[in-house]
Amino acid sequence: MIARLKGLLDDVGEDWAILDVAGVGYLIFCSAHTLSRLPGRGEAVRMEIETHVREDHIHLYGFADIGERDWFRLLTGVQGVGAKVALAILSVLSAEQLTQAVAAGDKAAITRANGVGPKLAGRIASELKDKVGAMTLGAAAQTAKAPAGPAAAPVEGVAGTSADDAVSALVNLGYGRSEAFGAVARVIQAQGPDVPLGELVRIGLKELAQ
Repeated sequence: MIARLKGLLDDVGEDWAILDVAGVGYLIFCSAHTLSRLPGRGEAVRMEIETHVREDHIHLYGFADIGERDWFRLLTGVQGVGAKVALAILSVLSAEQLTQAVAAGDKAAITRANGVGPKLAGRIASELKDKVGAMTLGAAAQTAKAPAGPAAAPVEGVAGTSADDAVSALVNLGYGRSEAFGAVARVIQAQGPDVPLGELVRIGLKELAQ
């Protein structure tokens, strides 16, 4: 099982790259996001690799970072999402944007990918929401509430119903759900988890206006 490759970039195509590792050329399928981060031909490259072994082929999928690779694994675990569709999703949404979109239930953002209709986007958001669980808001609340030092205990769960209500309010004002979710998360991280609903919306609007 190949987990990582280091070598020289030999060639690049629409959705693939060839990596020369000690004279052996590995064909690696990649998202547009990863391809955009590759250096020029002949330069050194390191890729995180996911190896798919099937009866009739062995395919290598390459990623610029571990976060994108982990999302590829999550996506391909959803019924109806093959490797090609997973790469299409990761081509239009970075790992961070995808985390935010799934946590926010933003199906519209996921349907931006080729081959992903509303039904499949809904399945992805529904099945993976528990796995990423309000990851953005939860991380923000943890940062805001956890005391400093090695004995700090992690804060579990989401930031609370005020955060959900603030996101809904911003969406009703015309902002995308992922945008609103990110803005509220940043407010909680900066101000703490006990910010009143009105303040969450007010400061969230300022965040979105920047």
